[in-house]
Amino acid sequence: MPMSPFGYARKLIKNGAAKMNGAPLSADVLLHLHDTVTLKESAATTAHIAASRPDLDILYEDSLILIAGKPSGLPMHRTAECAVNLVDVGQTYMINRATPCKLYPINRLDRGTSGAVILAKSSSSAAIYGRQVKEIGLDKLYLALAWGTLPQGGVINEPLDGKESETGFQTLLAGENCTLLAVTPISGRMHQIRRHLASIGHPIMGDKRYGGGDVPELPGFALHSFRTALTLADSSKLSVCAPLPEEILDLCARRGIEREKVLETVYRRALGEPEFIPQEEP
Repeated sequence: MPMSPFGYARKLIKNGAAKMNGAPLSADVLLHLHDTVTLKESAATTAHIAASRPDLDILYEDSLILIAGKPSGLPMHRTAECAVNLVDVGQTYMINRATPCKLYPINRLDRGTSGAVILAKSSSSAAIYGRQVKEIGLDKLYLALAWGTLPQGGVINEPLDGKESETGFQTLLAGENCTLLAVTPISGRMHQIRRHLASIGHPIMGDKRYGGGDVPELPGFALHSFRTALTLADSSKLSVCAPLPEEILDLCARRGIEREKVLETVYRRALGEPEFIPQEEP
């Protein structure tokens, strides 16, 4: 229902008009594979239903920010190689929804990386959240499909650009000459996860710049910003998960990691299981 009024879905949940698997649900419930959401039929709800998904995948929205799922291959801003970009797509969506505003990225992802991006709706809200990112950072969990077989978990301590850098990882599932990892960047250097995994001989699949080779099935590379946690302006805590893109799920399946096993494992990770197990440095 991309053109429904702001907060309409939350209103349906609050009034009991939305149910999950036949039972009442709360607004912060995390959907899982095979869950079914039903809406009580009404003229208003039917009028808001669209025939196709909107171009902007909104994962969370309030009056100050929205968090969108960025697909791999889409740059944050206009580039010489690609005129289409996330900020323009978002602003066009907001205009079409009759809620026009200028969007300001709070965090950025590389063009080849998919996942959650925070966009502020004004310069003042950009300043508020930008200060949070600068002072304390964001609590982020990435999923990466890396070449080879890695240990159960560990921490990569390898200086980048002359600065101390640290990345924690945990093996989730192993496939044919590849491993699905949960990765936590403890510091925040440019291309940190990509460079750190490459430094231990396990580059991310499809990451041509750092030795991951060419994987034609991927529009970018197999790195996904899965969970982002932040403090909202009212001091409440928010954790948002961006579903794994189909191309990564398909690549896992081709490498012998069953789709449903991936989704089940990622779902448990979303519920807060430990991100990594510190062991000896690889």
